[in-house]
Amino acid sequence: MAYTYESYDVAVVGAGHAGCEAALACARLGMSTICFTVSIESIALMPCNPNIGGSSKGHLVREIDALGGQMGKVIDKTFIQSKMLNQSKGPAVHSLRAQADKSEYTKQMRLVMENEENLTLKQAEIVDILTEDGHVTGVVTHTGGIYPCRAVVLATGTYLRARCLCGETITYTGPNGLQAANHLTQALERLGIELVRFKTGTPARIDGRTIDYSQMTEQKGDEQLVPFSFTNRPGDIERDQVSCWLTYTNEKTHEIIRSNLDRSPLYAGVIEGTGPRYCPSIEDKIVKFADKDRHQVFIEPEGLYTNEMYIGGMSSSLPEDVQYQMYRSVKGLENARIVRNAYAIEYDCIPATQLKPSLEFKAIEGLFSGGQFNGSSGYEEAAAQGLIAGINAAMKLQGREPLILKRSEAYIGVLIDDLVTKETHEPYRMMTSRAEYRLLLRQDNADLRLTPIGHDIGLIDDERYNRLIEKSDQIQREIQRVKNVNIGAGHQVQELLEANGSTPLKTAATLAELIRRPELNYDVLAPIDPERPSLSKEVTDQVEINIKYEGYITRQLHQVEQFKKLESRKLPQDMDYSQIRGLRIEAQQKLNGIRPASVGQASRIAGVTPADISVLLIFMEQYRRGHQKDI
Repeated sequence: MAYTYESYDVAVVGAGHAGCEAALACARLGMSTICFTVSIESIALMPCNPNIGGSSKGHLVREIDALGGQMGKVIDKTFIQSKMLNQSKGPAVHSLRAQADKSEYTKQMRLVMENEENLTLKQAEIVDILTEDGHVTGVVTHTGGIYPCRAVVLATGTYLRARCLCGETITYTGPNGLQAANHLTQALERLGIELVRFKTGTPARIDGRTIDYSQMTEQKGDEQLVPFSFTNRPGDIERDQVSCWLTYTNEKTHEIIRSNLDRSPLYAGVIEGTGPRYCPSIEDKIVKFADKDRHQVFIEPEGLYTNEMYIGGMSSSLPEDVQYQMYRSVKGLENARIVRNAYAIEYDCIPATQLKPSLEFKAIEGLFSGGQFNGSSGYEEAAAQGLIAGINAAMKLQGREPLILKRSEAYIGVLIDDLVTKETHEPYRMMTSRAEYRLLLRQDNADLRLTPIGHDIGLIDDERYNRLIEKSDQIQREIQRVKNVNIGAGHQVQELLEANGSTPLKTAATLAELIRRPELNYDVLAPIDPERPSLSKEVTDQVEINIKYEGYITRQLHQVEQFKKLESRKLPQDMDYSQIRGLRIEAQQKLNGIRPASVGQASRIAGVTPADISVLLIFMEQYRRGHQKDI
């Protein structure tokens, strides 16, 4: 017998990285929110790699923080090693990455969730979504509980009809042996939602006491720490850091794998789902990169209070006996004892082209979706989507316009636009190369770009917003000052330039002109800048980047203006593209299937050519003129 319990504004299904951000956003925006999870112990679980951030992913975490999300704050509290990646390259691709204490990360996020006003946690499996006249009205638990609500956010991660594969052994569980969610898939299919099967995997965890680190290269954290959250200063996160280690596979490793490919579910045809191209299993690496004689293996601690070490780069679904041979063939792992076997996991998810850019289902009002359920991979991609889905669920119930970040505004905008516009046939991973305007969308300026938006939404308080305004003012004042400061060709100046391998001055130059020289920077020039004000490093970094890259930034800003013109050309959602003469049949089918919100989005759909866009623009002009006559 079913029982109806208390009603809520929003029900969030899942409490992984997407579900946590979605539930917190809704609650903080004043919505009574209930968050369901198959296991309270799985809140913000890290079932795979023990880190947050990394190339492009660090951008996402800082953007989440700038909008008022939680991930950056929690990793700042729980990291055990921190490193800024790509520092030898330009600032556009600098990305922060932190090793996490896994259990502590889960504990801290759970603490936040449990103490958030307006938020209720409930351990229960959701088996049905109730709708009426195409609108969400509630959710149903496996035990028959009915929870009426006005909006639902699906954040089921890798749990839907999940099964884990290790050689010939198949277990029907979610990650880490946790309960799978086996009943919701049928309910979603009844609602007309299309589902697909994806796959991901994880490497073994090895007892750190059985590893010979002397045969490996030590990987230390940065001495100068940078926080993920803009609410913290470097001094707020100072702590002792642990080391990671680097080793390599070898020809013996590769031969063991090649000899046992027939026992890999991936190559034996047992795995149905499509795996991630950019995070392949070690079997895939050996087969697809047969010319390589070795692959990197990263040995990373899972936390401060465990001996478990994560074997990064050696994800596998090979049988246990083969795993022992394979791992023990690697230098430093000759005596390794496996604590947890590597495994592959299959799960149900959706083609995200069924979603609006707001992450609401096109066909079901009030039903939103975020995270790996949308066909993406990674904790950071999940959290970013969860935050936006949660914000937009709240905005809808408040009668406000949805938050849709443009590709020119945020990596989050690129991520979501790619998911809802492009047909994704494998788990999607964020990369810096996907962002056309990455010089503008740096991780260091995420607060300047997005905190005003977070403040308008209601997730950033006035105190934090006012600090940002002051920081922005300081940056602009200092940029103008260094552009106006003239430096003469005096003895001290010439000595400083010579000491830094820079060409001596023949005539006076502005401080800005000197900063633009590749071998010089803002701090190096301090001795010849007596009027220099006392400013924080985060301010002076912005000053230097804006001056050094001013020409490139100006060029990208012009490109953004052109981009915005196409984005502003909105398309009617009831348009029948098959009636537009001149559009190719493939374009008609793709446009009718995805129903883009703008000409700009239409131009990014696979199978829609520039010629199709030209036809569409001509039609839209005729359509506009025809409607003007009707007015």
